[in-house]
Amino acid sequence: MTRRKTPEYGFETRMVHAGAQPEPVTGARQTPIFQNTSYVFHDADDAASLFNLQSFGFIYSRLTNPTTAVLEERLASLEGGRGTTCSASGHSAQLLAFFAIMEPGDRFIASNKLYGGSVTQFGKTFQKFGWHCDFVDFDEPDAITNALTPKTKAIFCEALANPGGVVTDIEAAAAIAREAGIPLIVDNTMATPYLCRPIEWGADIVLHSTTKFLSGNGTSMGGAVVDSGLFDWGQNDRFPGLAAPEPAYHGLNFWESFGDMALTMHGHAIGLRDLGPTMAPMNAFQTILGIESLAMRMQRHCENAMKVATFLENHARVAWVRYAGLPSSPYHARAQKYLSGGFGSVFTFGVKGGYEAGLKVVESCCLFSHLANIGDARSLILHPASTTHRQLTTEQRDTAGAGDDVIRLSIGVETPEDLIRDLNEALG
Repeated sequence: MTRRKTPEYGFETRMVHAGAQPEPVTGARQTPIFQNTSYVFHDADDAASLFNLQSFGFIYSRLTNPTTAVLEERLASLEGGRGTTCSASGHSAQLLAFFAIMEPGDRFIASNKLYGGSVTQFGKTFQKFGWHCDFVDFDEPDAITNALTPKTKAIFCEALANPGGVVTDIEAAAAIAREAGIPLIVDNTMATPYLCRPIEWGADIVLHSTTKFLSGNGTSMGGAVVDSGLFDWGQNDRFPGLAAPEPAYHGLNFWESFGDMALTMHGHAIGLRDLGPTMAPMNAFQTILGIESLAMRMQRHCENAMKVATFLENHARVAWVRYAGLPSSPYHARAQKYLSGGFGSVFTFGVKGGYEAGLKVVESCCLFSHLANIGDARSLILHPASTTHRQLTTEQRDTAGAGDDVIRLSIGVETPEDLIRDLNEALG
């Protein structure tokens, strides 16, 4: 299939307008918060049609909600996708995506350079569903190919990995997935669609923790599964969840019935219905507001990050800096290919003195907030080895770029000179 390009309107126009219209009853221009559980049917036939998935509408907010629907359309527009399923968190979005395509005993391949929580979810928790993950180094394409088995159902990576500053060769991974007849799933949380649109490089499914840069304010949990609508789920018999009769809907076949909306419809009608990780309407509303300033915020995030990274690279107490924006990064050339408008806000550096020195720097900062999040307008600092990656082995932490000396920064939109002064004083 031909890859879909982003719509005609510019990115900034779509981040403000996509998916939204003035509310027809009151004329309210901003999307209202539909803080309700259920919706009145026009009549018995209308109710039956909605429950049979024969028409689109609102039944119960575990499945669909008008506020969340605006966010879903906006994200699909910004990523150049066909549809979106929003969920309660980034981890629940990962669960929904795999739930649609995996069966007990199936496998998927994931990059070994991922957010620590994803490594634990894939390597431990998913095994309770009978799903097995093979972690490989995506810098070695042959490693991906060699890990393929008849039971492999997907390939997963992060466009810009958290926290190690790794930029994935999406196009190469997409070619391997396409040859194997399986989807490429790309987590685009760190880059956002402002910097990278994985679908244009061959990704079939794009995931987000909307908690991060999309909301941008540190108030609203959420996740999203954006479907390109381009993967042929009926090309073989490997994806019965999407291309075989669904008993819960009297034998309905999602792929035959909904075509390029099959995954999105499954996410709502099966995933949200049965697993229940629904995004709260208030969180959807807050994320819509956040996206309205995404381009401007990302520009400032990236500008500030470059200034801070350059300062740290020349600091006597710093052993190294991993930021794709620096010419010294092994991923600099790849970042120039896949990222437009900047190199991201999150990066790591190593402080001389190891684990204890890292803890001291984190505890000595005043302006940087010590917490386990990224993508806030405020600058954030973390020692991954003692927090987000502490459940991993030493080898896993080192592979993920979260060794004992590593400090992760999420650079906000403050005055950059203030951020540099705070770090300089903390480093001593």
